[in-house]
Amino acid sequence: MPEHTLLQPASLWQGKVFTGHWQDAPATNVMEPATGQILGQIGMADSGMIRTACASARQAQSGWYGQSYDQRAALLRKVAGLAETHFDEIVGWIVRESGSTRPKASFELTLTIKALFESAALPSRSQGEVLPSASGRLSLARRRPLGVVGVISPFNFPLYLAMRAVAPALAVGNAVVLKPDPRTAVCGGIVIARLFELAGLPAGTLQVLPGDGAAGAALVADPDIAMIQFTGSTSAGRKVGEAAGRHLKKVSLELGGKNSLIILDDADLELAVANTTWGVYLHQGQICMSTGRVLVQRSLYPQLLQRLVEKARSLSVGDPASGEVALGPLISAQQRDHACQAVQAAIAAGARLDTGGQYDGLLFQPTVISEVDASNPIFHEEVFAPVAIVIPFDSDEEAIRLASDTDYGLSAAILSSNVGRALRLGEQLNTGLLHINDQTVNDEVINPFGGTGASGNGTSIGGPANWEEFTQWQWLTLKGEAPAYPL
Repeated sequence: MPEHTLLQPASLWQGKVFTGHWQDAPATNVMEPATGQILGQIGMADSGMIRTACASARQAQSGWYGQSYDQRAALLRKVAGLAETHFDEIVGWIVRESGSTRPKASFELTLTIKALFESAALPSRSQGEVLPSASGRLSLARRRPLGVVGVISPFNFPLYLAMRAVAPALAVGNAVVLKPDPRTAVCGGIVIARLFELAGLPAGTLQVLPGDGAAGAALVADPDIAMIQFTGSTSAGRKVGEAAGRHLKKVSLELGGKNSLIILDDADLELAVANTTWGVYLHQGQICMSTGRVLVQRSLYPQLLQRLVEKARSLSVGDPASGEVALGPLISAQQRDHACQAVQAAIAAGARLDTGGQYDGLLFQPTVISEVDASNPIFHEEVFAPVAIVIPFDSDEEAIRLASDTDYGLSAAILSSNVGRALRLGEQLNTGLLHINDQTVNDEVINPFGGTGASGNGTSIGGPANWEEFTQWQWLTLKGEAPAYPL
């Protein structure tokens, strides 16, 4: 494709960060995980650049909020239209940089466009309430932007998980400083910067600065940042939450999960295998909502385990850019080694490896492990790889106990032909997301998304939660004249 027709020609962004304009920065390579090929070089921000960007965003925010709700909405719709125009180019970057299969990458971009249109509707919604008050006095509660929102986004759904925070935060009048994961900084950062630049967002209102942990720490501590929205691992999220608390910042933490898919004895076997396969193996299991435990009622357990092993062996693994494969690569050697160690530790603790467990480069074979109980480390650990852990249970009460034996509380799913039974079981699970007759990986933009326990800090993002998340209440009263207080 000729460079002048591209959304993001390499000559524009190579070795640069976006601060309202493209600014030179120390560079690091962008790697294709499937092949090891260098795709380009991104700029990497240090703590000094973060400080400057946050101050600049603070200056730009009032002018952006001063624009009419129509103008803010129109700009977000324009961004969505540009994403649609450059659909194939953006999908190509998601495939090559994040190791996504093309269907997953296309779905991610479709979800991102939907999030932009949903965010475009926010500025025209009611922004407060009229409160009861004494005669002659008007009392209002109104929503106001926080100021500058810092967004730290992950590698697995890099475009969507950044945009789901960037778009609503901008829509309600905030400025944003985005720090994408350096491993996916083009599709999760450069794309976003370029879309908003072309749409005409005022310079400085959005700043995109990839960086390492030190850059993230600088963003969390910066005095011009009012809120941090972080999506990532629980271990990193604990550090972000602790630092944000010290600086009295609002913080939204969307973290990991050890999610159970409960298959009751009256479930359809074919549908159970299909749902398990999707929940465990989609995007190589690198999703916070991935099915971390497959809990199967004992009468169905032997058949499901056999069929799942057969299905896992049939799934193709390879370079997603080269053709149709079911699974692509893991994001890094570190993640691959973590998965390998988790599988080996599980076997050493008594688990049986039914299939998989091998890798070639970053291509990890779909894996099935059985004979796991609560004493096995893999029962509790988030693996973040294509590993199915299949566990039998006898009664509904035992299923509840097994699914609840975790510090996480993100997603749970139950398969049954008896919806009432499934709902009664599900209502006893402490989880932010609950799906009856579906698997654990679900997000539709219009839903509030958040977890409990080690999966988050009780906040949600998306749909009706966005006004709550990215604004703060202001109480405003009006009187015709000031009262003559007697003191």
